[in-house]
Amino acid sequence: MMTPVKDPEIRVKRPDESLFKRLTRQQLFIPVAALVLLVLFNLIADPTFFAISIKENSMGNPVLSGNLISVLDNASELVMLAIGMTLVTASSGGQDISVGATMAIAGSVILRMVCGGQVTSDTMQMPLLLAVLIGIAVSMIFGAFNGVLVAYFKIQPMVATLIMYTAGRSIAAWINNNQLPIINDISFKYAGTFLPGVPVPTPIFVTAFVILAFWLVLKFTTLGLYTQSVGINANSSRLNGLDPKLIKLLTYVILGVCVAIAGFVRVSRSGSINYSRMAENIEMDAILAVALGGNALGGGKFNIYGSILGAYVIQFLTTTLYKYDVPSTALPAYKAVVVILLVVLSSPVVREKLANMKKAPAKSAKEVS
Repeated sequence: MMTPVKDPEIRVKRPDESLFKRLTRQQLFIPVAALVLLVLFNLIADPTFFAISIKENSMGNPVLSGNLISVLDNASELVMLAIGMTLVTASSGGQDISVGATMAIAGSVILRMVCGGQVTSDTMQMPLLLAVLIGIAVSMIFGAFNGVLVAYFKIQPMVATLIMYTAGRSIAAWINNNQLPIINDISFKYAGTFLPGVPVPTPIFVTAFVILAFWLVLKFTTLGLYTQSVGINANSSRLNGLDPKLIKLLTYVILGVCVAIAGFVRVSRSGSINYSRMAENIEMDAILAVALGGNALGGGKFNIYGSILGAYVIQFLTTTLYKYDVPSTALPAYKAVVVILLVVLSSPVVREKLANMKKAPAKSAKEVS
């Protein structure tokens, strides 16, 4: 029996080099690093940024208040959209730019249901759960419309969803006859504000429920595996018995569910809707959350938890900019610069170059010796 000859050129890697490579290769490295940098910046600039206090809300109830609570609360809708957007991106290799407009449609439908077609209503004219389910069903139909264009007509996702992006808010206004419905029933606002006696904003619980639901779906079904398979190679998936068209369509329908829940939370915050301003530009933040989470925008392998973390990082950045009185008109420009840097750093090309830079000093030292 021959003994394998060991290659004399093989060297045991230094622990620090190995650790660096393992860290930089992790998909969550960039969003975690970005979050750490934001935390350190705020700790140095103003440690009171992280202060949490108890204040009375408009109803006179004691609730938690502070920048961290605002981040978790205001990121709720973005997190939900990022989850659905991740599946769509992974399966179709493109993004849905109509999620903000579809949120307006879902919110408009829910308000019409609870107001009973009236402009103003002091009590809900329909059980809230039923109204939300109707809003979800409508949003799923519009999601299916986008999915059919992408999966069956093979239209590029961004072009296909441009239709709803353009027409969605007009449809939302048409649903309520171009009027702005207002529901004054305080119980309708619980989902967007606070439950009685609970100091934590309700959207945080709604978001946690959605995350848990998707964790269970991905753990106990083959949705994640099939989605990645179709995104990596649709032809190969077909040969293995999968229906790429159906899976792509399913991801758009699932995104429709996420959009409807996010739309409900958004209209629940105020009890009304502004069709032109509701969820304005949120689709861009959702796409950036997916990219910042380390997911390839060309489809394939994905990490939903990276997208979730990316959404919170974006909201943390937004809250930080507001904290230091950055004008709202300039906010998108600041966010764009920071997020572009983070996305570029998370790209495979840059990661590979960083790894090579780390190798160079070790190789030089070896040649000298």
